Parts: sequence; C-alpha cells; structure tokens
Amino acid sequence: MAKAQRLACQRVMTADGVLDDVVLELRDGRITAITPGEAPAGAETVTGWVVPGFVDTHVHGGGGADYATTDRDEALRARDFHRRHGTTTSFASLVTADLDTIVAQVETLVPLVSSGDLAGIHLEGPFLSAARCGAHDPSLLRAPEPASLDRLLEAGQGAISMITIAPELPGALDAIERLTAAGVTAAVGHTDGDESIVAAALDAGATVATHLFNAMRPIHHREPGPIPRLLSDERVTVELICDGFHLHRDVIALAIAAAGPDRVALVTDAMVATGMSDGSYRLGSLEVRVDDGMARLVGENGGIGSIAGSTLTMADAFALVVRNGASIVDAATMAATTPARRHELAAAPYGEDAAEDAVGEIRVGARADLCVVDEQGFLQRVMQGGRWVDTT
Repeated sequence: MAKAQRLACQRVMTADGVLDDVVLELRDGRITAITPGEAPAGAETVTGWVVPGFVDTHVHGGGGADYATTDRDEALRARDFHRRHGTTTSFASLVTADLDTIVAQVETLVPLVSSGDLAGIHLEGPFLSAARCGAHDPSLLRAPEPASLDRLLEAGQGAISMITIAPELPGALDAIERLTAAGVTAAVGHTDGDESIVAAALDAGATVATHLFNAMRPIHHREPGPIPRLLSDERVTVELICDGFHLHRDVIALAIAAAGPDRVALVTDAMVATGMSDGSYRLGSLEVRVDDGMARLVGENGGIGSIAGSTLTMADAFALVVRNGASIVDAATMAATTPARRHELAAAPYGEDAAEDAVGEIRVGARADLCVVDEQGFLQRVMQGGRWVDTT
C-alpha cells in the first residue's frame, strides 16, 4: 500500500459542507480521511478553496486536438489539454457526421473509456432538427430510426453515455425510451419542438437539456417552447455554456435561479480551437472562424454564420459564474457535483462512503480529484487521482 499523502487545506468543500482548516489524507489515488484540526508534520499546505475536480459532459476538443478523430493520440491530447484546466472527468462529444464516420470515431474512443481516460462518449448528432442545427451539417442529419441506434450502440459497447435528440423527429420518443432502458442518457437539444413534445420527451425518459437556450426554439409569452419546461421540471439537468458569448449574464442568473445549482451543469462545448490562437479551424465537416475567442461557422460565400461550439475551459466557466454572483460552493456544485450525480459518476447513495471511482464530490472513498481556486474563482492547482497536474 502506498504511503499516505496529507494536504493541510485552508478551506474544503466536502460532500457534507464547507470545512476550514482540514487535513485531507490520500492514499492510492483516493481520499481516505477528512480530518478537521491541526496539520500533522510533513503535510503539504494548500491555500484557497479546495473543490471537487471539474466534470465536463459536453466537450468536443481543445488544444488543437479533436475528439472526432480516429487517432487515439489526438483524443488523448484533447483530454490532457482540458485536464490542465481543471477537467478531471470528461465525456468526449462527437458532432454530426455520416454513420460510418461516427462509428469509426466511437470505436476509437471506446478503449479510452475502458482505460478511464474518458468517462463516456456523448453523441451530439446526427438526430437533430435541421431548423435548429447550429454548427451541424444539415445534410447529414437523420431521424433516430432503430437501425441507426442499433449500429451506434453496438459500436459503443456500453461506452456511449449520452445522446442528444430533437424530440419532434419521427421515432424520437421511441428512441428516447429505448436509450433510457439501455442506461444511456437522452438529452433534448437542437430542437424546434414546442412545449408539448418536450413534455412528452421527458415522460419518455429524457433527463438533460443540451446547452439550454442555444439551438432551440426561444421563449415567447404565448408560445413558450421548450425552455420553461426544461427549466422547471425537476427531472431535468440543464447544461449552460458560460463563456460570455452564448448566454447573457442575466440569462445565466435567471437559469441558475430557476433550476438551482443542483440541476445546472456547466459545460464547455469546447472545440479544437480552445486554447489556440484566432484563425480557421474545422468542426466536423464545417469550416469555423475564431475571432477574439468566438468560434463561428463560415458560409459558402465566406460570410460568418452561427456560433460553432466554444473556446471555453471549465476553469474559465467557473470563474465567470463566480464573477456573475455565484458562490464558490454553487459554482463547484454546477461544475462538478451536479453533472457527476446526473450521470451516476458520484457516490450513491450520497450518505455513504464513495466507491473508489466516484468523482464530483470530496468524501472518504472518492477519487482524489481536486481543484484549488481562489476567492474570485480562478483556478490555481489541479489534482487527479492524488497527483498534482502540471498546468503549464
């Protein structure tokens, strides 16, 4: 058994509340004790807030690397980039492509889920509305017919954790029921559906709203569309992209106030250009231009179109919501605990010691995945599995 590592922490957000002046004991990559009081000799001092490592369940790439690839090393580079920015647990999100391409990409990612480098695979497409396709090639969109689902789930070998579906598509409600029965999270997104079809999707088993507000019918006071239902239904976790581009600060505050931090998951929706200089990039089959950190599609005539993913990191999303008025505890809940619980990555039931692979919470038994932030929410240090990450 490895020697115990002890961290003398100024302030820790544990699963049972905030503790000041507490010692975290780590062994073999897990938290083995949480002890308030004076630090023992040899303990490492950690100044600032210690919060759970971030959990990003919607991210396409970063650092010049893409998850939509058949190159295992490229996928790992994207994973390593986001780890340096606090994401200690990550899904790999894939954009719309033809089925052969998606299957090949899924087959590349499955071993990385098996090895623990990734927590799961998220398919954002091809089962999306052409009317709300955003940065997805409309010519490649399709209805979620059983044969397509069969092929994707077979390729995923249990590693596909979430699929985004526009519920108004033919066969979508049956697909949502099937995914739910198979243990795959069905997410409502890229939808032009109204409030009634979204309600039917939730009754069929959908439990996540893919980047709420973005790529869905907007609110109208006589035709509410999907957003009010998704915000108010206790069964739903809503994703928010808090990068300063996708959502106005007042809309972010409204969503958090309406759903509460226990139902809001911060996501990046980051693409390959995250962490890179401005310039031209690709998102799936589409050309993207990044200017001043904002990614937008480039049309056939060279014109700039809709927002195409983001160049956001979880560290920046965390700091933005704190700057917008969220407490450190609420920000950490949205950046780690809520997505971990929604996707059954955290301890369950929450009153017991965690399983050794549990993330999203600081409790005895959980994996020693930690982020250290200052009072303003800015990331200072990252630990994964009991080891400090080189963030340079």
